[in-house]
Amino acid sequence: MSKPSKTRLQNIADFLALKRSTVGVLFMVILILMGERMAERFLPIYLLALGGGALTVGLLNGLDNFLSAIYAFLGGYISDRFGTKRALLFFNFAAMFGFLIVIFIPIWQAVIVGAVFFLSWSAISLPATMSLITQVLPMEKRTMGVSMLALVRRIPMALGPLLGGVCIGLWGEKNGVRFAFVIALVLAVVATVMQQTMVEKKATARNENKSKAEKNPLKLIHLMSPDLKQLLVSDILIRYCEQIPYAFVVVWCMKTITSPVTALQFGVLTSIEMVTALLVYIPVAYLADKGGKKPFVLITFVFFTLFPLALLFCQSYALLVPAFILRGFKEFGEPTRKTLIMELAPEDRKAAVFGLYYLLRDIFVSVAAFGGAFLWMISPTVNLLTAFVFGILGTLYYAIWGRDVVAAKSAG
Repeated sequence: MSKPSKTRLQNIADFLALKRSTVGVLFMVILILMGERMAERFLPIYLLALGGGALTVGLLNGLDNFLSAIYAFLGGYISDRFGTKRALLFFNFAAMFGFLIVIFIPIWQAVIVGAVFFLSWSAISLPATMSLITQVLPMEKRTMGVSMLALVRRIPMALGPLLGGVCIGLWGEKNGVRFAFVIALVLAVVATVMQQTMVEKKATARNENKSKAEKNPLKLIHLMSPDLKQLLVSDILIRYCEQIPYAFVVVWCMKTITSPVTALQFGVLTSIEMVTALLVYIPVAYLADKGGKKPFVLITFVFFTLFPLALLFCQSYALLVPAFILRGFKEFGEPTRKTLIMELAPEDRKAAVFGLYYLLRDIFVSVAAFGGAFLWMISPTVNLLTAFVFGILGTLYYAIWGRDVVAAKSAG
């Protein structure tokens, strides 16, 4: 390769905040989530096929949010205690164990048990991956780095449900989902090998200080700045908007509406959502790194709020397409929000405080996720309108009390 070509590639890599360790993590995320999303998105349908009911679906979603809360803090502690590389290895093994349970025990109770190990892989691994990104990248490239992580996450989130829909179409709701979990297991093994090979030891050395690892979240709360706490409150309200109907979106599309869609069509809708998200990540990251972050987070909250209202009026596949495009736009400022959390966290406790943030947020949100089942049993309309109201509250709260990152840093 000629020197100018190498220079151009290096410039592109620099612009996209790509380094050896971050590339290794990105490949790991793509492979594990590809397998997981082939099956996870259809778990509510799988539970119903195995004899579970609406409360079982609500239990799954509530459990996911509750475990995400616990695992986010646990992931931050393990990352601080053992280092990013070893922490990610442990998290991958836990996900693979969950896949094995679902593959070999096809009853809905076993699915719930397996979910304890694999559903919250993203939550438990997120503090470690975010900590790695902030360690290896300069501040002016952190939003781009987080956006690249978010971008590659959407690749399997777009393709996974599409492939999972194909599996269900070929082998049915039971065997199709189980076969998808077999693929998930194989991809997780490959991802683990790649992650251990590519992530450099020196890239995670700075957080391998056992004395900094804190087991008690109550001792870390005082490290959260007032600005971070304001963001947390608004985020909780917005996640109520998202999670109240979250597990029932697939049920709405495939079982409830006047003209239900097929599993493959739902996979296409999810792909449309993720492609929409992919198209906005890089330009938003570039702008957010150059200026303030609050406008991008606020716009994101608006898109979160509008989706359940839009879904209420979609009774066919043709109408669901623009609704899922709207849902894709809710990722508009998500990497910016995650970067804002990391920048407001103390330099020597970023993984732990990031995990604490998600612990507090998802404990509250797990109540909404499980409560969404009772609202659904009253009426799907009640479920979607309640979600819309919480979205309005969260958006207004952040618009009034949320602070921009520039103001926050100068104030601190």
